[in-house]
Amino acid sequence: MEDETATLGGNIQLVGFSDLEPAQMIVLKKIVGTYARKFSTKYSKFELLKLSMKKIHGQKHSEKYEVHTLVVDNGTRNTSTVTERNLFFAINAALKKVENEISK
Repeated sequence: MEDETATLGGNIQLVGFSDLEPAQMIVLKKIVGTYARKFSTKYSKFELLKLSMKKIHGQKHSEKYEVHTLVVDNGTRNTSTVTERNLFFAINAALKKVENEISK
């Protein structure tokens, strides 16, 4: 079954985040929004920011999250993948990784 895709604004897509609590979604949206603003001001042809998340270790207190990031800038696809125990660290690291890749 396909995960629901949440769309924020016109060019941000979140896949696999539907199980998060409302407080976690607020933090997630702030992190993603900050990077989306960076990308849109830094790169004139910024088209899409897509984050996908899946739990790869579902045991309570030992969850691991795999976060995939896709940024499309002027038709060029830039991707990153990070696996981390803390969801917010994983999201931040994946976005930072793709930002560094674009800056090269």
